[in-house]
Amino acid sequence: MHKKNSFSILKKSSIFLLCLLSTAIFAQKRPNVIIIMTDDLGYGDLSCYGATKINTPNIDKLAKQGVRFTDAHSTSATCTPSRYGLMTGQYPWRTKGTGILPGDAALIVPTDKTTLPSLFQKAGYKTGIVGKWHLGLGNELQKNWNGEIKPGPNEVGFDYSYIFPATADRVPTVFVENHHVVALDPNDPIEVDYSKKVGNGPTGKENPELLKMKSSPNHGHNNTIVNGIGRIGYMSGGNKARWTDEEMPMTFLSKANEFIETNKKVPFFLYYALTEPHVPRMPSTMFKGKSGLGYRGDAILQMDWTVGEIMKQLEYQGIANNTIVIFTSDNGPVLDDGYEDGAVTELNGHTPWGSLRGGKYSTFEAGTRVPFIVRGPATIKKGVSPALLSQVDLLPSFSKMLNVKLDKDQVIDGEDMLQAMLGKTNKGRTVLIKQGINTLAIRKENWKYIDPSNGPTMNLLTNIEMGNNQQPQLYDLNKDIGEKENLASRYPEITKELAKLLQQIKEQ
Repeated sequence: MHKKNSFSILKKSSIFLLCLLSTAIFAQKRPNVIIIMTDDLGYGDLSCYGATKINTPNIDKLAKQGVRFTDAHSTSATCTPSRYGLMTGQYPWRTKGTGILPGDAALIVPTDKTTLPSLFQKAGYKTGIVGKWHLGLGNELQKNWNGEIKPGPNEVGFDYSYIFPATADRVPTVFVENHHVVALDPNDPIEVDYSKKVGNGPTGKENPELLKMKSSPNHGHNNTIVNGIGRIGYMSGGNKARWTDEEMPMTFLSKANEFIETNKKVPFFLYYALTEPHVPRMPSTMFKGKSGLGYRGDAILQMDWTVGEIMKQLEYQGIANNTIVIFTSDNGPVLDDGYEDGAVTELNGHTPWGSLRGGKYSTFEAGTRVPFIVRGPATIKKGVSPALLSQVDLLPSFSKMLNVKLDKDQVIDGEDMLQAMLGKTNKGRTVLIKQGINTLAIRKENWKYIDPSNGPTMNLLTNIEMGNNQQPQLYDLNKDIGEKENLASRYPEITKELAKLLQQIKEQ
């Protein structure tokens, strides 16, 4: 009897240990996920997408190791709304206040709904953001930059955050790590104002002789000068905390690699939001003049190098084969966006928009059709995919992968595109809504309809076609990816059908 009891206990213990071991193995097999989000990178800015005047070997290698998508989109043609869509899985135009935010804006991402990072948290992942945020901080416009700054990334699902608040051309030009400005001297407090000048610091308008990079007229980059560059908005104090443009990308790379090393033994999610090639383009010295395409081209080379360094870190830590890396951009390209940096005068035949029409701010294809590469474990089928995808699809797709249900009352416009992302099918979305500055467009299979708009046809500051027209526009993208021929009058029934469908989705 005693031997039977001992055998039974031993048997149960063995089963228990096997269960623990299988759970541990499962935890190890759950893939890490890194989203590398670039800023204002165009569909034609990479050699793997057809660029011939610039070479991006590290991103090309990423594409060869995974799936390169030719019909993937941000939700919007500008940064704040597209990042909002990525975080929430919802079209940003459904929510007021999701336009391009100033540097002192309040948080616009809901803290009571499942976001992309909080989804990974629920699945037991360590989550981190490094880089550009531009989704607001705190509950009010007027905030104390010298104390605890919250709510922010940490309150919407990130365990760790190392960011700058908005964009590099807006104040405050400081790093914020988990609620606090990095390296802030309490005896030199920060003050920020977007309506009136604060402090006695020089501005681009008053002291143009201090600028090392001239700003274009009428863009607003003539306020407080930081690192010899005029910014949007006024800032005083925080002199020791202010970053320099040449240093900033390297700091973000260091923090991203540090997050990877710290969390290599557990599954992690990292949102690595690069600033390149957004203005002001001031690449590190080792890249200046290297591209022959002005500072914008140099910034793209720096961005490509950064991607290579992240992949080296994954290899060094022994986790590259268990990490899904998604590379994309928040919207399409822009050349002259406020600074004289050679982006226009030294373009030398490069076409950042590829064969597409428009660019950043535009409802035409180049506004939202962006590079999108998924590289990961061996289970991902390598190749090129024509599947129609949107960044708004990432939340429901990872919900499927992680087996974590979304909130029942949460409005989700994204669709589960996991099989397409893994290269297992070329079937993507059937319908997609895309947002320009003044109007919306709807894709249904090969057809694209743009709602009538009274907005300007050209953005004269950036020399970009906006896609606005007082008449309906209809394009067959299978035959006319450059959107040169408006077919609305030739196919009135299709035009009416898509206009009606767009209205129905808007009213949902």
